[in-house]
Amino acid sequence: MAIHSTALVSDGAQLGKDVEIGPFCVVGENVVLGDGVQLENHVLITGHTKIGKGCKISSFAALGGPPQHLGYRGEDTRLIIGDNNVIREHVTMNPGTVTGRGETVIGSNCLFMVATHIAHDCVVGNDIVMANNATLGGHVTVDDFVFFGGLSAVHQFCRIGRYSFIGAAALVTTDVIPFGSVVGNHATLEGLNIVGMKRRGLPRPVIHDLRAAYRLLFAEEGTLQERIEDVANLFTHRAEVMQVIDFIRTKSSRNLCLPRQA
Repeated sequence: MAIHSTALVSDGAQLGKDVEIGPFCVVGENVVLGDGVQLENHVLITGHTKIGKGCKISSFAALGGPPQHLGYRGEDTRLIIGDNNVIREHVTMNPGTVTGRGETVIGSNCLFMVATHIAHDCVVGNDIVMANNATLGGHVTVDDFVFFGGLSAVHQFCRIGRYSFIGAAALVTTDVIPFGSVVGNHATLEGLNIVGMKRRGLPRPVIHDLRAAYRLLFAEEGTLQERIEDVANLFTHRAEVMQVIDFIRTKSSRNLCLPRQA
């Protein structure tokens, strides 16, 4: 363990093996740092915050500070961060609220670039990439393998499906289907994240069926509910397509992000 002489580490903090804490870092009394966590310098970690093993946190990141919520009254809510995440300069992540989940949960193997923000009560999956200044409002749920372009923002309570792509500067106010690609302000569905799926190694037959299902789902004929049933019946054999169907069928407080109308 290596703690710089200028760092302030509270007595109650729990530090794993081989933790490195650089100059002028501040670690609060209710913080847990897993094995091999590295704090570069000027990092602030407060509140009831637990950080998994192998995370690397850059200068001026502020993790676990009070939620930006007018109803917060200092309750002991939590921020839980998984393993092997890279958290770059000026990133902010807030714990949950008692009116929400009570905790904000971040997965593993993610990259959070400069000045990204994750608000209270969010649930963020694994293998996420958030480019510079991307922002999640409160109560947002993000599934695995999502890429957020720089300056993008997601409205409170939205759901972002797995393998989806959020374009740079997109303002997302509705739920984004798994494998979808959205752009614009306000964001609209522009198709599927074909590039992302290929990079992640999804087989060609899976991508082919997803494209066919997408065309049927968002065709002009019939109602959306009728098209959902048709796709569900045609692609019961394809788990990835059924993930899209299940996502759409799940009750949500937000509407579904749809293609731009001609």
